[in-house]
Amino acid sequence: MTVVIDRVKRTGKQSSPAKNADAPTGDARRDRWRKHRIARRAEFVEAALRALDTHGPDLGMEDVAAEAGVTKPVLYRHFEDKADLYLALGQRGTEILFQRLIPAINAELAPVPRIRMALDAFFTVIEEHPNLYRLLARGGLQEKVASDVVAEDKEVIATALTALLGDYMRMFTMDSGAAEPWAHGIVGMVQNVGEWWLDRRSMSRDAVVEYLTQILWAAIDGLTRQQGVVIDPDLPLEVNKVVQLERAKDAG
Repeated sequence: MTVVIDRVKRTGKQSSPAKNADAPTGDARRDRWRKHRIARRAEFVEAALRALDTHGPDLGMEDVAAEAGVTKPVLYRHFEDKADLYLALGQRGTEILFQRLIPAINAELAPVPRIRMALDAFFTVIEEHPNLYRLLARGGLQEKVASDVVAEDKEVIATALTALLGDYMRMFTMDSGAAEPWAHGIVGMVQNVGEWWLDRRSMSRDAVVEYLTQILWAAIDGLTRQQGVVIDPDLPLEVNKVVQLERAKDAG
């Protein structure tokens, strides 16, 4: 079973190439130029990501331009302003996270390995891009653009987990009302531990992932046993329920 969750930007400014940027116009020359601009813009976002990894959240347009091997005026041909670049950077961070996280959440594994894989996907992303995560998670992006990417992403992930947990609870004839608070609690806990871990680095990624895996499984196992349901943590469940995130088309 697949649960489809729309990935929607609900608040704030949209990054400039948003609406139907890939839609053909019927003019072959114009369409080629549009595709070129989209590809070029994506290259600059990747350069911004590398510059952010090097310089931290206070990077300037000159840092991005230097990393991309162009001048600042060239950047401004593809971004309205610095806020537009930061918003595109935040959206790219979302893509990186979801590309790793969703396949891990949906893996056809036993419960504990599945939990461990999803947690490891999250911690791998923040380990690879700590400055990006700090920019997003600590409000740095909201100071620069009128959009709360992190709050939106947390809501999307929590909604997906709510659907996933609810389906499993109903499958075991349990009350699925607990799915939503559980999902939001899991998302909040993992984010807070992620921030703590980036600051402290007092243990390896494998260690923090394993501790969280044990905590989450102990909670799930305790809840299901209270309802008379015993789940083998090392055997795949009979039905592998999954979530699928889809970006909704912009209105208008």
